[in-house]
Amino acid sequence: MQEKYAPAGIEQAAQQHWENTAAFRAVEDRSKPKYYCLSMFPYPSGKLHMGHVRNYTIGDVLTRYHRMRGFNVLQPMGWDAFGLPAENAAMANGVPPAKWTYDNIAYMKKQLKSLGFALDWARELATCRPDYYKWNQWLFLRMLEKGLAYQKTGVVNWDPVDQTVLANEQVIDGRGWRTGAVVEKREIPMYYLAITKYAEELLASLDALPGWPERVKTMQANWIGKSFGVRFAFPYELDGKQEKLWVFTTRADTIMGVTFCAVAAEHPLAARAARDNPALAAFVEECKHGSVMEADLATMEKKGMPTGIFVSHPLTGEQVEVWVGNYVLLGYGEGAVMAVPAHDERDFHFAKKYKLPIRQVIDVPGKPFSLDAWQEWYADKEAGRCVNSGKYDGLGLQAAVDAIAADLKARGLGDKQVTWRLRDWGISRQRYWGCPIPLIHCEKCGTVPVPDDQLPVVLPEDCVPDGSGNPLNKRADFLDCACPKCGARARRETDTMDTFVDSSWYYSRYASADSGQAMVDERVKYWLPVDQYIGGIEHAILHLLYSRFWTKVMRDLGLVAFDEPFSRLLTQGMVLNEIFFRKPSSGRISYYNPADVELKFDDKGNRVGAALKSDGQPVESGGIGTMSKSKNNGVDPQHLIEQYGADTARFFMMFASPPEQTLEWSDSGVDGSYRFLKR
Repeated sequence: MQEKYAPAGIEQAAQQHWENTAAFRAVEDRSKPKYYCLSMFPYPSGKLHMGHVRNYTIGDVLTRYHRMRGFNVLQPMGWDAFGLPAENAAMANGVPPAKWTYDNIAYMKKQLKSLGFALDWARELATCRPDYYKWNQWLFLRMLEKGLAYQKTGVVNWDPVDQTVLANEQVIDGRGWRTGAVVEKREIPMYYLAITKYAEELLASLDALPGWPERVKTMQANWIGKSFGVRFAFPYELDGKQEKLWVFTTRADTIMGVTFCAVAAEHPLAARAARDNPALAAFVEECKHGSVMEADLATMEKKGMPTGIFVSHPLTGEQVEVWVGNYVLLGYGEGAVMAVPAHDERDFHFAKKYKLPIRQVIDVPGKPFSLDAWQEWYADKEAGRCVNSGKYDGLGLQAAVDAIAADLKARGLGDKQVTWRLRDWGISRQRYWGCPIPLIHCEKCGTVPVPDDQLPVVLPEDCVPDGSGNPLNKRADFLDCACPKCGARARRETDTMDTFVDSSWYYSRYASADSGQAMVDERVKYWLPVDQYIGGIEHAILHLLYSRFWTKVMRDLGLVAFDEPFSRLLTQGMVLNEIFFRKPSSGRISYYNPADVELKFDDKGNRVGAALKSDGQPVESGGIGTMSKSKNNGVDPQHLIEQYGADTARFFMMFASPPEQTLEWSDSGVDGSYRFLKR
């Protein structure tokens, strides 16, 4: 009997036995209840981090628990392997992204095996392999046939550093999620997926997910953003033609308080007005380089300029001036808004800034209205009653909306309408390392889908990006092809798909990862939906919403028979560690790993400072924060495994904090876990 606990030998022997016996191979067995446990697959960045270890340890505990209870358990693993970081790393190292990616996969797979997780490696997949992304392309073509995929020119978020389009969710505080560059507005032709056609179902079916955290469901509901209101028009005459300026509002009860309208810089009315007004033209161009995110618009300085164009109030005929406002987005609503300064805080401050009229049309008894400063009750929807509104005086919100909508409808100028905050999903990316969009451009036939028997359109894996745009535009062996319709010379589409397409259905592919003839086969009926899904709260909107949409499309195409991909969702907390840094008088902040820092204590054991071990000079503490490469406060799982063993790492991850809460790293906690296992 071995008297001393030696984790390296024990764990290696056990892991070798599991591999030799295919101990965790999952086989369909209808005599047992199934349990499909899935942790979000990793991006092969090079090394695992402690967030990975926590995520996969939680999944592994649930997997082993259900195995012991007699369930037939599937816990697979794969790689979310396309994406821009691989291109950037390839440029830095002078190697193709494919080599960088596959090398990283090999190393990270070795790390995962050393952690002893009960994974079915026979079902391993990588989204950058043609046998996987072939089915991205195949489903895109089915969606094209059904009108769920289409091309249009629109205003998009453009990252000037990465030279690519970003989804709204990938813009944080007006900057690109990866580069931090200030995002610009640009008009560009792109391919879209019509997720808005599923908006109602995506919202309603959140109620069928009792196993999901309420916080995540609320985030998705807010992002989908169902609004009940009135769409109506301000008539006007311009260049001898009768036109209408359409707006949407959830506060039609305040329509009698409209004193101006505002349009987005890209609105046709702004373009028309700017033709004869150089100052306005310059302002329009300035607005086009502004933020495209609603969150940023809420905090940015509101700027505007009059167009000199007036429209008619639809109920009173009063002339209302139209302004161009930097806070109006073309992609939301009609790209134009009615402005009621007395009862909308943004409009109030804008009107005060530019000395525009402010007219009170809502009153709350006992609360005096003043033009001096904004008060919260000005926007009160509950206690407010219409005043200074003619026939609508005395009406509350809903009664006023009903009456005003009826009058607008009778005049042919508007009606009630439901709108959505959700926008169709733009999937085109002007980058190389992604799934090729299966379309061909022919001068005679136009845009032609690639026939199914020519799929996959294979991405060349020997490109080394140089930072000057998409390298596929320079590859004749990829670009040049024959038109499937007429046989003439044609060119392939060089945009690739947003990587969130890759992760929107991978959970289904695991059920039949070896199927070469179909996207999924009969085995999907046994394993799906996923019983327990585990991943970070940061994926609440992007990945989880897109996956729900993709599942519903697959269902409607007869590929799967379930409505929702994940029955239960656990969002594990982040792993935190202390941040140490030096901030020189000039230059960038330097961050130091906690392992390289020595803490200083006084005679009473109170911490009094910290110094870098290498030079003994002081460093500052930035407090506790999420482990990240940028802050250099991560802990290398490999070092932990080599020093203490995989069981210690897993034990600490499970007992240091409840799974849903953040976990603060503690070297003493790791030591304590190791001592416990040595008993």
